[in-house]
Amino acid sequence: MDPAGPVTLRTSKFISNRLLNRKQFVLTVLHPTRPNVSRTELAEKLAALYKADKERVVVFGLKTKFGGGSSQGFGLVYDDEESQKKFEPRYRLVRNGLAPKVEKASRKLRKERKNRGKKLRGKAKSKAGDAAKKK
Repeated sequence: MDPAGPVTLRTSKFISNRLLNRKQFVLTVLHPTRPNVSRTELAEKLAALYKADKERVVVFGLKTKFGGGSSQGFGLVYDDEESQKKFEPRYRLVRNGLAPKVEKASRKLRKERKNRGKKLRGKAKSKAGDAAKKK
């Protein structure tokens, strides 16, 4: 396995979506000497191919075919940052560094806090959540 081996990109089902200000396509990646190719590397190659900024390229849903050597996924190339922020799901904006990740307590801690609150009424209910934070 050659980590710097050749990579071939093929796009199919190409649509220029004017309503969402983007180009969208199915992406087939041929990588016979590599296990797989990173999304950032694919974004750079697609940006060069479509003469766009690499931050405007979004690649997702990559699945490696059984036996390796080929992957298939979906690609979007946005015309501008505003439309990307408007139409992309938040998790993909976080993944591309365009939105901050919301830090929240662990799932177990949230459930424990909820159940502790069930046993109390009134003002004491809000204090039940605070007690968990102090521990």
